[in-house]
Amino acid sequence: MNKMKTLTLAGLTLLGSNFVVMDVNAAAKEKCYGVVKAGQNDCATKTSSCAGSSKTDGQTDAFIAMPKGLCEKLVGGSLVSS
Repeated sequence: MNKMKTLTLAGLTLLGSNFVVMDVNAAAKEKCYGVVKAGQNDCATKTSSCAGSSKTDGQTDAFIAMPKGLCEKLVGGSLVSS
């Protein structure tokens, strides 16, 4: 029984650490509009309801998540949808 408790605790610890890592990664990213290739956007736009549905390259209401600070360095990159 002691071995089972140890394995359960180890599993819960690993599961919890995965959630912490995901939060850190999400916090280090920002939405960048206007630089996505057609069909490669991360989420819904004003004209579509799902990821991967942008119709044109550089669509100004389609975004992709990227590391903070990178978007404004790209030609056409914007932190706000237009």
